[in-house]
Amino acid sequence: MFGKKVQGGSQARIDSLIGVGTTVEGKVRFSGGLRIDGEVRGSVESLAVGGVTTLMVSDQARIEGAVAVGHLVLNGTIVGPVSVSETLEMQPKARIVGDVSYSAIEMHQGAVIEGRLVHVDDAQREPISSAEA
Repeated sequence: MFGKKVQGGSQARIDSLIGVGTTVEGKVRFSGGLRIDGEVRGSVESLAVGGVTTLMVSDQARIEGAVAVGHLVLNGTIVGPVSVSETLEMQPKARIVGDVSYSAIEMHQGAVIEGRLVHVDDAQREPISSAEA
């Protein structure tokens, strides 16, 4: 139901949903897949244990805080530093206000980043910390 193909043709599994009209305050930690349609005021980070995690942020969603995940499919707004260890896909309504570290990036026309872009390869896996933002 919540599956979406990610780069490489694999199917992203979405295990959890923060729905429209829902506001979460504090740190959100997840494994597997998380879709956010509401609002999060706090950091969002994956617990990558034996696999890559996927965060999907819809066009109605907003995150105010640091984000650290394996894959990110963004069509909403993130205000804070973003660290993506694998693939960042920014869809047309995507907006990031903060520095971004990534391994691979795909930006659709209309997507906006207000901050630094830092490419990180496998040998450099040091994400942007929230203290730098």
